[in-house]
Amino acid sequence: MFTILKMIESNVIKLLEGVFIDDNEELCDFTLANQNEVIAAKGITPSTPSDYVPVTKSTVTYIVLAILVNDNNEFLMMQEAKSSCAGQWYLPAGRIEPGENILEAVKREVLEETGLEMMPTTLLNVECASKAWFRFVLTGNVIGGRLKTPADADSESLQAKWIKDINEVNLRANDIYSIIERGIAYHQYLKVIQSSPVTPQQWHNNLLPVVREHKKLLLRLIICVKQKSSNRIHVLVSEKTEAHLPLCEINHTKNLHSTLRKFMVEIFGADVPAHKPHGVLNVEHCGKPTGEHDGFCMTVLVTFRVPLEEVYPIDKYSWIMVSKELGDQLLGRLPRNLTVPLNVIR
Repeated sequence: MFTILKMIESNVIKLLEGVFIDDNEELCDFTLANQNEVIAAKGITPSTPSDYVPVTKSTVTYIVLAILVNDNNEFLMMQEAKSSCAGQWYLPAGRIEPGENILEAVKREVLEETGLEMMPTTLLNVECASKAWFRFVLTGNVIGGRLKTPADADSESLQAKWIKDINEVNLRANDIYSIIERGIAYHQYLKVIQSSPVTPQQWHNNLLPVVREHKKLLLRLIICVKQKSSNRIHVLVSEKTEAHLPLCEINHTKNLHSTLRKFMVEIFGADVPAHKPHGVLNVEHCGKPTGEHDGFCMTVLVTFRVPLEEVYPIDKYSWIMVSKELGDQLLGRLPRNLTVPLNVIR
């Protein structure tokens, strides 16, 4: 038990630091096949194929979007060249191509659409929708290149500009308002901590996607609860074959809240107590070799609103009390902005 505790604690610490852990996706606790069995047992014909395989730009869509802010609190925008939205403005964005990872894709899109070279520093948001659609919002620093002018117009964009007031341009879509606000707020925070290092932490540390191979779309959970009698934090462990953090295959035909809800019911039963997903702690994606590893894994922090004494996992799951130090670290990630927000669109 001591060895299991140390292994779980080590993995939780790595995930809190945004580092990948060496667990095996074959240990998945709730595969699409398992989910379809649950549905079929209720007399409903499953609509999701159990053998679904994510293939970039075919059966799964990954989008990258960059919010870059300069010292004047201006944000970088590009003017669309596509006939469907020509002349309208948007943040640099585009689909990940087969064989690319997330960081390669965002650097390529920024360079193609704005002429500037970007060094990503952190994820600011992860968005997802049904039909296997995922968007990764990143920020970073401009490290080179030359701002695209109308003379440089091509099929990627007509030009790029640093914009102070979003109302001065005609937007392709309004979904970037909150992203721009978040990007500016984050960069203002960076200025504050640079001038006053003792400022209390108000944002998560830099978190970049990790390059790691996955064949499936996976959701890993760090599920925490406080024990009333000891006032200590416990973390849920799956003991399927070997001890590991709960791992679930994402049902790409439903929204992510649906997958999370069904997984929590699988673990705790239909009367699962009130709980809250706080945000993303790590993202793992590779994309190489082309067509072989187009899945990804996302780790989400979840806490219960009731004490451990009122939460009863079923069957192969159990609670492990972690060290007070690690428990405090987990509690420290619960406030707003201390994990990367997960925005479920539909």
